[in-house]
Amino acid sequence: GPFHHRAPSRILFKAIRGMVPHKTARGAAALERLKLFEGMPPPYDRKKKMVIPAALRVLRLKPGRKYCTIKRISHEVGWNHQETVDKLEAKRKVKNQAYHERKVAAHKRRAAAATSAAQALAPINQRLE
Repeated sequence: GPFHHRAPSRILFKAIRGMVPHKTARGAAALERLKLFEGMPPPYDRKKKMVIPAALRVLRLKPGRKYCTIKRISHEVGWNHQETVDKLEAKRKVKNQAYHERKVAAHKRRAAAATSAAQALAPINQRLE
C-alpha cells in the first residue's frame, strides 16, 4: 500500500508538493527552495519571526469551528518525537525571552546615556549649528 509519512514536516511537504507542478523544472526548483523543520533549528532561531495576518486561525475560521493541527495529527498517526520537540521549543523560548530582556535593557541604558549626554553637549551642538 501507500507509505504515509508521520513527521509534520513530511506531511506538509507532501501537501505542498501536491499543489506545485513538481514534474516541471520550475516546480522542482521551487520544492528545492522549500525548507521544513520540526521546531526551530539553530540558524533560524535567531531570525525575526513573521506573522501572516491573513493566515491567522481567529480571522479565517468562524467561532466554534473545529480545527486540527499537523502536530496532533502526526502524533495520532505514530510520530514519536512530539515531547522532544516541545521540550526543545520551551528551552528556545526561554533563551529568546532572556535575550529580548537584555536587548530592551541595553536600549533603555543607551537612551538614558543619550539624554544625559545631550545636556552636556548642548553648548557644543549650538556652536556647530
